[in-house]
Amino acid sequence: MSIINSAKKPKYLLFLLLVLFSAESAADVVIERKDPAKDEDNPVQQQKKGRLPVIIIPGLTGSELINQKTGETAWFSIARQKDDDLRLPVSPMILNNRDDLVAGDILRSIKVSRFLPGVRIYKGLIESLEKDGYTEGKIDEPPVDGFEDTFYVFPYDWRRDNVENAHLLLQKLDKLRAKVKRPKLRFNIVAHSMGGLIARYAAMHGKRDLADKMTGSAWKGEGYFNNLSLVGVPNGGSLLVLDSLLNGMSLLGSFKVNIPFVMDLTKYDVFTIPSIYQLLPHEGLLRVYDENLKEIDVDIYNSETWKKYGWLAYGSKEFGNEFSAKEATLAEEYFQTVLRRAKLFQSALNSSSNQNTSVRIYNFGAECIPTVDGMVIYKESKTDNWKTLFLAESFKKSDGTTVSKKRVEEVNRSPGDGQVSQGSLNHSFTKTRKTNQSTADVKELTIVCGYHSLLVEHNEIQKGIMRVLNLPPNHRKRRPIR
Repeated sequence: MSIINSAKKPKYLLFLLLVLFSAESAADVVIERKDPAKDEDNPVQQQKKGRLPVIIIPGLTGSELINQKTGETAWFSIARQKDDDLRLPVSPMILNNRDDLVAGDILRSIKVSRFLPGVRIYKGLIESLEKDGYTEGKIDEPPVDGFEDTFYVFPYDWRRDNVENAHLLLQKLDKLRAKVKRPKLRFNIVAHSMGGLIARYAAMHGKRDLADKMTGSAWKGEGYFNNLSLVGVPNGGSLLVLDSLLNGMSLLGSFKVNIPFVMDLTKYDVFTIPSIYQLLPHEGLLRVYDENLKEIDVDIYNSETWKKYGWLAYGSKEFGNEFSAKEATLAEEYFQTVLRRAKLFQSALNSSSNQNTSVRIYNFGAECIPTVDGMVIYKESKTDNWKTLFLAESFKKSDGTTVSKKRVEEVNRSPGDGQVSQGSLNHSFTKTRKTNQSTADVKELTIVCGYHSLLVEHNEIQKGIMRVLNLPPNHRKRRPIR
């Protein structure tokens, strides 16, 4: 894991201060401040309303990761242990690739410095639930009356396979049902970003693992769920994920904002994280352009494509220095396995059913921020090497002419929230040409203006979620689609 030179800290600290204070008005961050009107010593006693319990599922990087041997926090933490670099072991047995890190709590707010106020992550959403009369319970040790007007958080190791985490969610709900003595209890879900994909898989396919054809298993898990409130979910994937696999990523703010002494991931670290691959753009949604800005077909789920364009992490000279000899030997098989599993995961989410479901889906997102939604691939004339361009910047074609930054921006940006485009947000909820069916019916779509990582802090989204949670329970009878 790379560490920023200490000589650069003052400059970066100034940058951090500017981000925290000047960007707040642009909804880039939400500063944590104590509400003087809230008397924490005399909380208002709310009457029970008999509402179904709520499960909050955070997105990628939205849960703490704790070293179960040392008790040290690996994520999110400014002062980290050298051994906890978030990199998983490499082998084609994906579910066996474990280290000493386990999920702690969800990230409610984070402190990047003791001299600065905290940055709210999921704390505002939690406060909204509490103000509406919900009480927080522990998902592993629910209160006796935890079957009503109670919310739970579902922290998980966000590096691991999404199907594994979907199954973990159902296991915890089974245990929760047993402890509150309600074997058929259903739950309302509030899921952000990748957490929405976990919730959708659990509802659609239950405890089934991935297979080549998943249509027949649609809505196997619907008995667990009432409503799904999905916030900023990349239902069609995100091109920024491919950028991260090729160039690494920052874990604070957007994918490309590097803050001092905050952990960032190199492409070798990202290479080891199965869930990242499952966020790649779905088949048919990837937009790739050649040097003439003409759209071309590129199959990112074929390892030969990665080899052709020089994208392979294990194809670089540095790979042998980053991994053990055994891991280097298994790298190609591992890579092909995670690519295939990612494609199956997306197919499972896109599978249509011949039955309606009682699970209602409410979609929340943004469309005011230009979002990377296309890339340019061209050959650099001097080196004859392929170049992959995600940024909106000018480049020289093979004939020596220049393509302007403006022209590039016209083809590789779409409305969105900075990470998830509107097309990805709505994917699976619009009818396909092949089947004339959608994966599920979205009851409502709420669009606001805000950045991806902080949509759950948006006032209008929180109001919409509270309204959904206060709706009467859905009827569970299935009706054939006609």
